[in-house]
Amino acid sequence: MDENPPAFPVRTMAWAMAAVALALTLVGVLVQVRIPAEWQPHPPLTPDFGVALTFPLTGAFLLSQRPRLSVAWLIWVGGLLGSGNVAFTALMFHWASQGDMGAAATARAVQLTCWAVSGLLLAVMVPLHSPTGRLPSRGWRVVLAAGAVATAAEVVLGLLRPDPDPVGYPWPAVIHNPLQVRALLPYYATVWDVLQYVIQACVVAALASLALRLRRADPVTRRQIAWPLSVFAVYVALYLLGPAMWLPATLWTALIPFAILFAALRYRLYGIDTVISRTFVTAGLLGAISAVYFGAGAVSSLVVSGYHQVGGLVAALFAGAFFQPLRRVLQRVVDRALYGRVGDPALLAERLTHEVRRADPADALASVVTVVREGLAVDGVAVEIADGRPRYVESGQVGPSPREVPLVWHGEPVGRLLVGPPGARRFAAAHDDRVLSTLLPYVADVAHAVRMAADLQRSRERILAAREEERRRLRRDLHDGLGQTLGAMAMTINMARINLSTSPGTADDLLRDLRVGMDAVAGDIRELVYGLRPPALDDLGLEGAVRALAEETLPAGTDGVEGVSVRVDGELAGLPAAVEVAVYRIVQEALNNVRRHARATRVEVRVTRLPAGNGGGELRVTVTDDGIGPPARLRAGVGMSSMRERAAELGGSCVVTAPGTGGTVVEARFPLTA
Repeated sequence: MDENPPAFPVRTMAWAMAAVALALTLVGVLVQVRIPAEWQPHPPLTPDFGVALTFPLTGAFLLSQRPRLSVAWLIWVGGLLGSGNVAFTALMFHWASQGDMGAAATARAVQLTCWAVSGLLLAVMVPLHSPTGRLPSRGWRVVLAAGAVATAAEVVLGLLRPDPDPVGYPWPAVIHNPLQVRALLPYYATVWDVLQYVIQACVVAALASLALRLRRADPVTRRQIAWPLSVFAVYVALYLLGPAMWLPATLWTALIPFAILFAALRYRLYGIDTVISRTFVTAGLLGAISAVYFGAGAVSSLVVSGYHQVGGLVAALFAGAFFQPLRRVLQRVVDRALYGRVGDPALLAERLTHEVRRADPADALASVVTVVREGLAVDGVAVEIADGRPRYVESGQVGPSPREVPLVWHGEPVGRLLVGPPGARRFAAAHDDRVLSTLLPYVADVAHAVRMAADLQRSRERILAAREEERRRLRRDLHDGLGQTLGAMAMTINMARINLSTSPGTADDLLRDLRVGMDAVAGDIRELVYGLRPPALDDLGLEGAVRALAEETLPAGTDGVEGVSVRVDGELAGLPAAVEVAVYRIVQEALNNVRRHARATRVEVRVTRLPAGNGGGELRVTVTDDGIGPPARLRAGVGMSSMRERAAELGGSCVVTAPGTGGTVVEARFPLTA
């Protein structure tokens, strides 16, 4: 179908005739209001008023956008005929009340033709041709032909109607039909009823054609059909209930062209599936809760007769208990019906669980992103993980301005979920929110696992790098320092042996130099050992080593420092060697920072061992000063990073804070296993 804008005359004609239709409708309303009460139509308000008010305008607008869409022409022409029906019905009764029966009979013929043809166009042909403008298949031509034949027969029969008996006539006088055929009088009512049944069957069949289109359509066309199908279904139900429901039918009929307009032009922007979903869930909840409430109330009133307050309380409790489980069940049913397996949040969660179980975190993340993209029916989904490996995983294309959803694992932000624009198989926003609320915990778990795997890998790399660096240092110190010294000492011994018998004085000098060299070697060995583990830990224990370190680093009077207070709570014996070294180095680095930058007067070092009920515990180390505090924008240097890494290697943490009272607090925590 050509969707280019129409030529100017076509647009002008469409809007001009729509204006004429509105004028006819206004004339009909004004004339009907002034008709005497005994000549008022019965009932005064019919669905044709809804047709006359909205169909001409929406048809003209649709023609201005899609001039070759047959549904647009059907709506436009049907609306014009509906306006003619309203106007000439009012004129018929007006002229009849004035005694001009000839004009009333002519108006009746025009009204009958407009009413019948408008009904055929709007109630049968529009559903059959929605939304593409073509019939679903050639087999539906039978319905179209049956409706056309029944409508034509209805018009002919109405034009040949014999004058009814004045005794049962609802108006003061019979509007004489100059074309009447008196021979039809015994059969007129029966034939008219048969034709009405045939037309009703055609209307129901046209609705069924929309339902079959919906079932067999692709996801895009399915959303396009959902709007007209929903409004036509309600209209057909009201239509079959008869004149008793014509007031709501009139109001509902006025909404039909807007639904078709959305389907034809902008169906992607309106969530009809959300409307259907919420309507279904709400109706199911109301029905079920009402049944439970009244059932529980009836049973309790029989069991505890005379205690109506108790019965009401029991009924309310039962209804409240069933509300949330029933809502979830109904929502899942409607999700399966509207979106199939790919859009059911529960099935998506089950699929995610399966994907996560069978792959490592990095591979599982790629599968999770794909599942989320399919569940949301968007062009792309990506996950961005802070400090993760990989840091960014994308499925599809999220575009330049994706929707950002934070990923939070037990209160800790672990990354972002980026959702791209809706795809061709777009789902409603309410459905997407249900999918996101269901799947976000799984995505956050996988993102956290990716972060933990990356942290573990980085820890392994740091441990390996530290080990190799330590080996390199030992090799360098042994080769360049201790090795060279020992080599020189060996040469000195050889020279002393040579000169021992011939020149004892020279030999004595060489041995004296050898003694000095041995002292240097001993010092080098002590430095090597100290680099591996501070000897004060073995000599004094952790408490004594920390006290000695404090006195050595910040003795009283150094740069205005009054001294370092060391406090130990709990037993420090039996701690792992790695924990002792980490505590010693962290305290050493913290005290060096105080001496270099803090300008403090008081410093406190506190080491606390906290017991735990499960046999483990925690070792907490705090270094507090009253100095100037850290800068506003703290940049982690080598020393700061070293403290944090030493704590992290043992599963602990190290943080530097500035309390409100001033100064700096360095706090490190180490978990202790039994």
